[in-house]
Amino acid sequence: MKAIQQQVSMVNPNVPLASSETLGYLYTQSMARTTFTLVMLCVSGGIALLLGIVGIYGVMAYSVPQRTREIGIRMALGAQRGVVVGAFVRQGMLLTILGIAIGLVTAFATMRFMSALLYGVSAEDPITYITITCAVVIAALLACYLPSRRAAAVDPALALRSE
Repeated sequence: MKAIQQQVSMVNPNVPLASSETLGYLYTQSMARTTFTLVMLCVSGGIALLLGIVGIYGVMAYSVPQRTREIGIRMALGAQRGVVVGAFVRQGMLLTILGIAIGLVTAFATMRFMSALLYGVSAEDPITYITITCAVVIAALLACYLPSRRAAAVDPALALRSE
């Protein structure tokens, strides 16, 4: 900036340079509000995903001890661990698929309002929707699998005696 000020003063010393900023600085200042909004939306989305995962894990972790007797009876009658794990994972994934469907319908309904906030990505970007949906499914699968693995480790004799 000093070099530019010197060149201007050499051409015409009567021209004052009151405020001299780069174009990049002016661009950053003009995009500050939009950038802040996008960061806050990203943080809100991350917190919503975390709460959803914790909620699914909590429901599954609560239902496992509530169904200990049922699990014990199934295991005593010869149910394999995979069947018990699969039952709990299926239950959690059914809730997850329902939530994803509601979320996608809401996203498609509100996408025209959000398009003003997006820069470099269209509101109908299929890669974004597929990536986020896969991330939610994987996270929910883990949140369902961990408690169900604990359910499959229940000793049938202890489970039958517990109630």
